[in-house]
Amino acid sequence: MHLYTLSLGLTPYDDAWALQKRAAAARSTGALPEDLLILLQHPPVVTLGRSTKPGHLLASPESLERRGIQVRDVERGGDVTIHEPGQLVVYPIVDLKRHKQDLHWYLRQVEEVIIRALASGGLTCCRVPGLTGVWRERPDGTRVKLASIGVHARDWVTWHGVALNVENDLATFDHTVPCGIDGVTMSTVAQECALAALAAPSCAALEPIVSAHAAEVFGLTLAPLPAPLAATLR
Repeated sequence: MHLYTLSLGLTPYDDAWALQKRAAAARSTGALPEDLLILLQHPPVVTLGRSTKPGHLLASPESLERRGIQVRDVERGGDVTIHEPGQLVVYPIVDLKRHKQDLHWYLRQVEEVIIRALASGGLTCCRVPGLTGVWRERPDGTRVKLASIGVHARDWVTWHGVALNVENDLATFDHTVPCGIDGVTMSTVAQECALAALAAPSCAALEPIVSAHAAEVFGLTLAPLPAPLAATLR
C-alpha cells in the first residue's frame, strides 16, 4: 500500500479545505485508491473547531478580517487553531479501515510522525498526557508547544490534520488562547533549534522528512500523487 504526497506551497485556506473534502470523498469511494498526505502553508487564518469555547478568540472576527486574518468555523475536533506562513501544515487523508478504526490511536500516530521527524534533526519532543499535540520540554523545565492537531473523519476517512510551527513569527497566536489551553507557550522549531544549538530546517526541508516518517509510522510506501489522480481532485 502507498502513501501519496502532494505539496502545494502557500495555499488559501478555503482552497485547501475544499480539496481535503474532495480527496476524502474520493478515498471513501475508492476513486483515490491510496492514502494521501497534503503538505502546504496558509496565509494567516484562525480556525474554530467544534470544541472552541467562548473567550478563546480574543478579538472579533471583524477586527481580525481587517488585519488580513481570516476566521473559519470548521468541522474538525479541537479548539481554536492558528495557521500562518512559516508553519508547515499537513493534512493526511487516511482510510482508517485500512489501519485501525480508532481516532485516539490515529491522533497518537500523527503525533509520532512529528516527533520522529523532529528527532531526525536532533530536536527531542514529546507528548503531554491528556493533551493532543507535540511539545518540547526545555532544559530549564519550561514546556512549549510546537504542533497543534485537530482531525475529522467520515466513514473512517480522515481530513484536517497537524500544524507545525517551523519558522513563523507566531504573531497570529496573540489573538487567541491557542488550542484553548490557558497559559500555553507556543514556540517554533527555529526557536527551539537555536536554544539547542541545532541547525534549523525550513518548511521545505521538513516536507520530505515528515512524509517519510508518515509512511513509516503508517506502514506504507511513499509515492508522489500520480498526475491523473491529482487532476481529478482539482
